[in-house]
Amino acid sequence: MPTKHEVLAALKQSGVVAILRTDNPEDLVSVAKALNAGGVKFIEITMTVPGALDIIRDAVAALKGEDVYIGAGTVLDAPTARAAILAGSTFVVGPGFDPETVRACNTYGVTVMQGALTPTEIINAWRAGTDVIKLFPADLGGPGYLKGIKEPLPQVEILPTKGINFDTAASYIQAGAIAVGSGTFLVNKALMAAKDYAQITANAKKIIEIVRDAKAKK
Repeated sequence: MPTKHEVLAALKQSGVVAILRTDNPEDLVSVAKALNAGGVKFIEITMTVPGALDIIRDAVAALKGEDVYIGAGTVLDAPTARAAILAGSTFVVGPGFDPETVRACNTYGVTVMQGALTPTEIINAWRAGTDVIKLFPADLGGPGYLKGIKEPLPQVEILPTKGINFDTAASYIQAGAIAVGSGTFLVNKALMAAKDYAQITANAKKIIEIVRDAKAKK
């Protein structure tokens, strides 16, 4: 299991978290491999996916030895966080802030990302030991809002999620995001149904290139 320092350094370097949601989990391991082939190293499998813990376990086994990080998303409580960690998750993400989830992740030394929107929510989650704040839903305020938050809180790492696409990703990175959380525009149900892994890899390569260029211009 990589350390928090290693995970956060890799997140900052790669700059993208792919969020996978589907009602049909069978192809998620192949999707994870396709994303990894395109350079997306962080793959979040949400707990809304049927059999998510088994998928996390399978993905971790299938990608063993690869430079990739499999995490659990939509984690709402400490027992689920613990189960995800035991399944092999190297990071745990929640849409909101749950102190018990943060404590559980810190007990295991696993990177924890918690959702927040307002300055007070962000500060409370950060003070409680959250490693990365998931700014959600980020599209309510856009890159300008993130930049405004970072001005008084430069020490807080922020991952904007919702409304991230090829057109907006660079602006969020330049506003100060450690990385961007992206979902259906990288991997949608149609691509998964068609098993179009080549297009998924192409999408991954494109977003990685956009983020890399944006980081170079910061």
